[in-house]
Amino acid sequence: MDPITQGVVGAALAQTKGETTTLAKAGVIGALAAMAPDLDVLIRSSTDPLLVLEYHRQFTHSLLFIPFGALICSLIFYPLIANRWQLNFKAIYLWSFLGFATHGLLDGCTSYGTQLLWPITNHRFSWDIISVIDPLFTLPLLLLILLGSTLKSRRYLYGALIWGTLYLSIGVIQHERALDIGRQLAAERGHQLLRLEAKPSFANIVVWKLVYETEQRFYVDAIKPGLFKQRIWAGDSADKINVAAHFPWLDPVSQQARDIKRFGWFSAGYLGLDPQDDKGIVDIRYSQLPHQISPLWGIQLSKSRDNGQHVNYFTRREKRSANFEALIAMVLE
Repeated sequence: MDPITQGVVGAALAQTKGETTTLAKAGVIGALAAMAPDLDVLIRSSTDPLLVLEYHRQFTHSLLFIPFGALICSLIFYPLIANRWQLNFKAIYLWSFLGFATHGLLDGCTSYGTQLLWPITNHRFSWDIISVIDPLFTLPLLLLILLGSTLKSRRYLYGALIWGTLYLSIGVIQHERALDIGRQLAAERGHQLLRLEAKPSFANIVVWKLVYETEQRFYVDAIKPGLFKQRIWAGDSADKINVAAHFPWLDPVSQQARDIKRFGWFSAGYLGLDPQDDKGIVDIRYSQLPHQISPLWGIQLSKSRDNGQHVNYFTRREKRSANFEALIAMVLE
């Protein structure tokens, strides 16, 4: 999730330990430790654009790395603040541990995939119950944490923990309801499902994106599983990538061919042809509007590259304001 949310959740868990007089100190240390795993984005290459995709949400996000990540944070924090804040190493390590421990699990609640059990497995866990940015989740938590730290009262902290748990629980319920609607929708269309996913659209858990796979195609739709009335926005579909058919000129042992497999792992196999470029491959699971195949990122191949050169990696964020207004209209409809 976004750094602010990671920091707020890490601060909340860290504040469950220690005296009420140290709530602010615990919160700061827990927040900084909770944000630290995302420093893995610094692992990148000027020649290999997919390297950052392989290492982001990898070892620093693993549950097995938590004790070591907390130790690294503590060794950095201790000489900086121990004397000034009159803290011992044990307290700093405990708060760092609690903050660091929240990061991977919170990312697992989103839809991008987190390698929670690396190096045992490189499976990307994604429970799809909250967007990577959701102000309705984050802002109440932030307000309650700040009140608790200022007033030195855990009453507000417990309120924050209850709110966070309740919101994520609603996300679980909405996710299951969205999946049920997706199965019904595919059955009504006479489609034989191979895979089905439901993901919250940007910054809310009201409108969801359905993505399902049949033998030949991917289909995307937007749904609103309301309490009393559901709404469906029929969306786009796209052919599944067939490398031999779509790129007959590509050498199967080239680096570009290997990069397609790497991007396929990152995208969980949801690869479609770029609607704007016949040499582009995109992850169809993500778009600014949930019923469209309008990719946020993808890779671009080139006939002119030799066998040792990598693909290009691109991102798209066009028409942000217009798409956001359209999404708000869907949420409020």
